[in-house]
Amino acid sequence: MSRQRATAFVPGHVTAFFSAHPAERPAAAGSRGAGMTLTDGVTVTVSAAGETGEGGAVGEAGGSGAVGEAGDTPGPAGSRTIDGEAGTIGAVEDVLAELGTFGADVAIETDLPIGAGFGVSGAAALGAALAANDAADRGRSENELVRIAHEAEVSRGTGLGDVVAQARGGVPIRLEPGAPGVGDLDGIPATARVEYVTFGELSTEAVLGGDTAALSAAGADALDRLRADPRLPTVMDAARAFAREADLLVPEVAEAIAAVEESDGGSPENADGYGAAMAMLGRTVFALGTGLSDAGYEPEGCRIDAAGARLVDE
Repeated sequence: MSRQRATAFVPGHVTAFFSAHPAERPAAAGSRGAGMTLTDGVTVTVSAAGETGEGGAVGEAGGSGAVGEAGDTPGPAGSRTIDGEAGTIGAVEDVLAELGTFGADVAIETDLPIGAGFGVSGAAALGAALAANDAADRGRSENELVRIAHEAEVSRGTGLGDVVAQARGGVPIRLEPGAPGVGDLDGIPATARVEYVTFGELSTEAVLGGDTAALSAAGADALDRLRADPRLPTVMDAARAFAREADLLVPEVAEAIAAVEESDGGSPENADGYGAAMAMLGRTVFALGTGLSDAGYEPEGCRIDAAGARLVDE
């Protein structure tokens, strides 16, 4: 049986601050807030069977592989295959079901920490939508594919706003929650080096499944502040205030933020004093320029990704 294959790249996404907006309809649910997309991201390769049968699961009904099996798809140096992340895999399976690609083999690879605030689950769902649509020639538009991925992530409880931000790229501002056609996005026209250090995971499901009233109030204040002054320093200042007011700041991240603040201005890139902030939701600190390096950490480094999610040549 002949097979077609396609690969998509989806940038990582660090959320600086947000407010949660659940809704009965997944397309209308989401978050308001801001963050930045990263040139470090997630690569998803889909090999679609020539025929698919309704009722199958990923790796069944015409496909010999499964989500998380890399097959012969090479990944970047240091990358790893996502395997066993239940929410992530469930969202990918939902995307494939919606597109009717039930027999597809899917390889998901990333060099980003998983469960640490980089939007890996949203990236996997969106990458699967883009790649499966192309591999199986489904003919869906970009907005349709973003909606499918957004609905899958919301329904699985792994995120609220990463997918729409990753589709846009750059420094997206989520003005209104929801998928394309419902939500509304703006952005900051800026680029910068981004450094990050991860101290461990923080459960998105646990935070979003609890009382989010105080969190959302802090997120609304941060968004009002950024809309009045849409610049990168404002993003970072608002992010730090949000983490404190939402009571999400963990000790390791707080210590790193303080260390960067003490060393800021030590290099030309940090002359504006961007500082550092906590990635939502994860035990991760990120900084612009060389803030973490100057503070004595050994961070990973990348840049803001200007292009957003896209198909790539294998």
